[in-house]
Amino acid sequence: MATFNTEIFTGGGGWQQDEPLSISIGNRGDVVPQDGGPATGTTVTWSGSNAGSGSVTFFDGGSRFEGTAQFPDEGPVGYRGTLSD
Repeated sequence: MATFNTEIFTGGGGWQQDEPLSISIGNRGDVVPQDGGPATGTTVTWSGSNAGSGSVTFFDGGSRFEGTAQFPDEGPVGYRGTLSD
């Protein structure tokens, strides 16, 4: 599992700190390994009534991501994060 410190971009408000994002995905191999982030170029997309929706792509060996998200009862925002220590 990887945990990322995140920020959202709301336009006029600029980048603002948001809640951490934790990701754990595996099937025949680790998409997100237990000890780090996913490989560069990996894209993760989610959608759910309680979690909203989003799509992020990972860079720099999985140490950061960039994308978009839309949380329940909110408009779409820019979404980025860096791997937590």
